[in-house]
Amino acid sequence: MSEERFKILLAEDDLNLGVLLVDYLETEGFEVKLCKDGRLAFKAFQVNQFDLCLLDIMMPEMDGFSLAKEIRLKDKKIPFIFISAKSLREDKLKGYGLGADDYITKPFDEEELLWKIKAVIRRIPENTSESRAEIISIGKYHFDLANQSLTFGVKTKRITEKESDILHYLSGHRNKLIKREEMVKDLWGVNDYFLGRSLDVFITKIRKYLKEDPDLSIENVFGVGFIFNVPANS
Repeated sequence: MSEERFKILLAEDDLNLGVLLVDYLETEGFEVKLCKDGRLAFKAFQVNQFDLCLLDIMMPEMDGFSLAKEIRLKDKKIPFIFISAKSLREDKLKGYGLGADDYITKPFDEEELLWKIKAVIRRIPENTSESRAEIISIGKYHFDLANQSLTFGVKTKRITEKESDILHYLSGHRNKLIKREEMVKDLWGVNDYFLGRSLDVFITKIRKYLKEDPDLSIENVFGVGFIFNVPANS
């Protein structure tokens, strides 16, 4: 995907920082819409088409976590990066748990943010609909990648985009040792302790989703990673 006129929604209540980021990113060729609180940002999101969201967490009217949830209800695929002064482990895990593509802690260098944005852009497929139009058999389940759903018999469960991405990755490496560091880097573009912890949370959820088929298991290999055990005839 070309970076030319790539449209970014920036939700940031610190207007000095917001204006600085707008000037910097527009100089780099992006189009940026700055909103000073979460509610205004969501209104802007509803009436405009954006390619990426940069979300501060501590904002008036609607905080960044709540804003991310609302955005996800409208668009399950748009990438977003949290920008925050909150550096606690719990905050980062919550951010990644909401499906964030990255998390950057204030104060930060503008060039660091730029490289994070570029890393996210590189992971966006040129043709999302074609790349995700796939139904995969996993044991007794049918996994609809495009619609982010798992079907077992007559039961269908909708899963999140990040859960879908992780299950797709596991399925593509079934019955092979998957190194944790490589998986994290392939899924998020960077290897980070907090991303590894977030991955564990997603793996736990996926295990629960697949529990109806006893022949499926996601095996922990201590200190190395995982093996997604799937019957050979699946």
